[in-house]
Amino acid sequence: MFDLAKDEITEGSIPRALLVLAAPLVAQNFALVAQQVVDIFWVGRLGEEAVAAVGLVIPYTALLMVPLIMLFVGSQILTAQRVGAEDIVGARRVPFNAIALALPIALVLIGVVVVFGEELVGLLNPSAAVAPLALTYLTAHAVYALVPSALSDTLESGFTAWGDTRTALVINLVAIVVNLVLDPFLILGYWEFPAMGLEGAALATGIGYAVGALVALWYMTRDSNEFTLTRESISLQPDLFRDLVEVGSPIAVQESGRQFARLLMVAVVSLAGGAAGLAAYTIGARVATIAFVPASGIGQAATSVIGQNLGADQPERAQHATWFGVGLAVIGLSAIGVVQYLFPAAIAQLFVPDISGAALESTVLYLQILVFGYWALGGIKTLEAGFNGASRTNVSMWSTVVQYWVVRLPIAAGGAFLLGRGVEAAFWAVTLSNVAAAVWLGVYYWYSTRAGMLERAAEQASGAPAAD
Repeated sequence: MFDLAKDEITEGSIPRALLVLAAPLVAQNFALVAQQVVDIFWVGRLGEEAVAAVGLVIPYTALLMVPLIMLFVGSQILTAQRVGAEDIVGARRVPFNAIALALPIALVLIGVVVVFGEELVGLLNPSAAVAPLALTYLTAHAVYALVPSALSDTLESGFTAWGDTRTALVINLVAIVVNLVLDPFLILGYWEFPAMGLEGAALATGIGYAVGALVALWYMTRDSNEFTLTRESISLQPDLFRDLVEVGSPIAVQESGRQFARLLMVAVVSLAGGAAGLAAYTIGARVATIAFVPASGIGQAATSVIGQNLGADQPERAQHATWFGVGLAVIGLSAIGVVQYLFPAAIAQLFVPDISGAALESTVLYLQILVFGYWALGGIKTLEAGFNGASRTNVSMWSTVVQYWVVRLPIAAGGAFLLGRGVEAAFWAVTLSNVAAAVWLGVYYWYSTRAGMLERAAEQASGAPAAD
């Protein structure tokens, strides 16, 4: 049901190709978000300080993933283009070389956290109750989860690029189910297990990713898959290392800029809103991640469809895939926003059952403000896929830099401290920056396609002559 032959992606119905490929990815992303939600659900049983500690270091954990995301995205784009160009052996080599880069990078990052973790947490000026909890979670996440997630995610990029999103779904579901089953045992010490608290939450995540990586390796040994582990694919190629970094490095800069900005946003929210504002910001970020799932799945599917069609020298189909994805994501997220606007308190209490007072009031306010930018979140992810599939990852990079550093942070800090609007200014800064980014990405994509961007990308990916 969720399998598409290559000719269906490059010659068949674009809406069907996107929907069929996106369905498992949306399900997968919902499962990933469910994992995060359940983690917070069990962590919430440890108290408000534990939730605040996780929220405090989320940008750091995201920064640790930046180099790995670079290789994941670079691998998906290059693999999809080679599949479209019928370079099957070359397509199989891309994820293997991405893993060869990802694993040593992950080990270096673990060392940085172990040595400098206390200093990193101290930079965020947490309260005395939150600081040790934040350090525990950050260190445990790096030690237990970074290497397994690097292996699992990079292998997954090969299946997704090939159009085998069903296998990508299975890999993630296995990892998530293992994590969710282990959470209450490792966090709260159910049955005969020791209560490990936040360290247990990180350990459960790491074990889940490790099992997912083993499942991915098993799938790669099956002859029924086009993305298989062959002797020809196990070949280290320095030129491919360079290509992976060249295509993926703008994504690394994009994610770094986003996460450093989020660190500063956490500081603004903490100073302007205290523990209540920080709890609201953490819950809002989790909820927005759930709402973002459909757009993320569509964007991932669109990247593969666009890459394969450009590899097959069909730029018109690549453009059609982008705009169809944009429309689908905008409509879907707008509908989700209506539900969130109507029931913000119930959503907040689902995450932290005993939330009340200022924390509940701030969370309700943030959840309702976020809704006004949900349509834009859908547009951002799918428009970025239009550029990324054409190897124009630098556009996404610069868009994110402007979105966070030119729009979001100045509005948040200026509104909170200069205009006296407090934490509400930070909440509005998130929504306004999302809307601005969606608008300029849409305009620039429209302009770029008329200036021949896709024709040039098709020429580079397929070797066909570009039209004048």
